[in-house]
Amino acid sequence: MGITLGLIGYGEVGGIFGRGLLGKEGIDAIWAWDLRFASDPAARAAAEADGVRVADGMRGLCAVADLAISAVTAANTLDVAQEAAKHARVGLRFLDLNSASPGTKQTAAVGLEAAGADYVEAGVMTSVPPYGIRVPMLLGGAQAQPLAETLNGWGMDARPVSETLGVASAIKMSRSIMIKGLEALVIEAYTNARRYGVEAHVLPTLKETFPQIDWDRQGAYFFSRVVQHGKRRAEEMREAANTVQESGFEPTMTEAIARKHDWVAQQARAGLFAGLDGSSPWEAYADRLIGALEK
Repeated sequence: MGITLGLIGYGEVGGIFGRGLLGKEGIDAIWAWDLRFASDPAARAAAEADGVRVADGMRGLCAVADLAISAVTAANTLDVAQEAAKHARVGLRFLDLNSASPGTKQTAAVGLEAAGADYVEAGVMTSVPPYGIRVPMLLGGAQAQPLAETLNGWGMDARPVSETLGVASAIKMSRSIMIKGLEALVIEAYTNARRYGVEAHVLPTLKETFPQIDWDRQGAYFFSRVVQHGKRRAEEMREAANTVQESGFEPTMTEAIARKHDWVAQQARAGLFAGLDGSSPWEAYADRLIGALEK
């Protein structure tokens, strides 16, 4: 007899996991709950079209799920875990994929474990879309090892790193500071160089220093990802700032990274980048920012 999987959050990541795991041996059914389902019939219909069953709320999802996977935004990590704890059954396994600090993950675990659930944190180590369910993730918690075996049996790539909660998230968030920091630096440096008309001089020097990187292509990718996911990345960086603060250091750089991502997200919401996508060159994104400044 297989298990029933419950997905909390059916956005980009939840949808990828739902479609990728549907029909896997050992999974009897997949249920999903997303706050959008209550107000957006199209979102609900899209999940049903994927073959996923839609729960009527957190209570309904926890009533049927043997394994619940939380795939929401960083800012909602704790709220979702605490809401799930109100309805969790004894023996429920709760896998928290969200990009949150070790302290947030540890706090999220308290209510669920008090309700008799097994809480496992995950550090998702790179962007999900290119990998799908094979995205590398690190697991932490007392049940990390057996859960990793289950996930890997479905074709996933999960590796337990510690029975102590917080270790996997510390690895993830430390890496995120560097990756999201590079994105923020590229956006600021490239746009600044183009504003002065010196990009043809700046980029070749980057290629000389780091020849293994295609700086034009990488720059375009960074711009497009921040434009598309800047709000989510800013939330993640605020959790990364919490991670730094929890370790005893001042999150000077991390807070600045969060502000830069948030600023780009604001421009995107205002429609500044309409018509641009992942195939657009970085210059097109920079020109939109410069044009807005000149106005």
